[in-house]
Parts: sequence; C-alpha cells; structure tokens
Amino acid sequence: MLTFCPMNETHARSILDWHYEPPYDVYDLKADDVEGAVQFFLNPEYAYHAIFNGEGELVAYCCFGADARVPGGDYDAEALDVGLGVRPDRTGRGQGDAYVGAVLDYARRTFSPSTFRVTIAEFNERALRVWEKAGFGRVQRFARVRDGRPFLVLVREEARSGDRPQRGLREGAVGDRP
Repeated sequence: MLTFCPMNETHARSILDWHYEPPYDVYDLKADDVEGAVQFFLNPEYAYHAIFNGEGELVAYCCFGADARVPGGDYDAEALDVGLGVRPDRTGRGQGDAYVGAVLDYARRTFSPSTFRVTIAEFNERALRVWEKAGFGRVQRFARVRDGRPFLVLVREEARSGDRPQRGLREGAVGDRP
C-alpha cells in the first residue's frame, strides 16, 4: 500500500540525495543551490508529493502539472502532466506497475483529469514499458532544449462511463518535433 502526502522540507532534502546508476544518473537532481531546490519542491504550483510504502519509508515522489513537462515538447493539448521518481534502490525490481497505478489513482481522485500525459527519456525502456502497460500511447518524439536528448510524450485518455481508456492519438503517431 502506497500513501501520498504533500512534499515537505525533510522529504525534499532526502530526495536531493538520491543518486542513480548510469544511464539513469540523468535523473539525479544536481542542485547547486540546495535551498532553492528545496523551495522548488515545496512550491504548491508544482504539486509535488512524497510517496511512502506500508512501512512508512519514502520510496518515491511525484508531481502534477507544468513541472512534469520537458522543455522542447509540445504541450498545447489539454492533459494532466504527471512526473514520477522512484528511489534508486527501488528501481528495476518489477514494482513500476504499483507506483504508476498508485500515482494515477491518486491523480484521478485529486484532479479528475480527462487525459493523463507523461514525458519519458527515450532511452528509458523500463519506464516506457510500465507506462505503456498502464494504457499510455506514444504521441510525440522531441529533443530536449538543453542538450538535444530525445524524449517521448505518452498520453492516456480516461474512461468515461464504462469505456476503456484510449492509448494515444493513433497508432504510429510518434513524430519528430525539435
């Protein structure tokens, strides 16, 4: 059972100490200004939440909205952007479905979106598999502004009155958008 609570200073400082093994070290939060980074996590506009397991351990975090976007992508379509970070020692253990499912359930109850959107680094095949298994479909490929790293945008429309979730705009809709 995973539980959520709004990010606080202790959670933020703990997350800033997380370090991933290559190639996932691109997700390390390198903060030259630790105090500024902590305040960023605490900004209500970004809706950061800490995620705890049944033993009360901080195992992941998520955010909803603008901070889940990656500069360079096309985010004109209306959707709730979702970001998820899992503690490094918890990744690659086959638990991604549980994290994604819990985040989507929480977001559904909290924000009631008609469409979810997630942006994932193209190399991160593990994350792509988990989100696609959760019903997301690829709709866009683009290069991140900062360094040209390729990212993918995936969407999932929420079911309405018994409908099945939709997997994306259409099959094969991934396109280059620099």
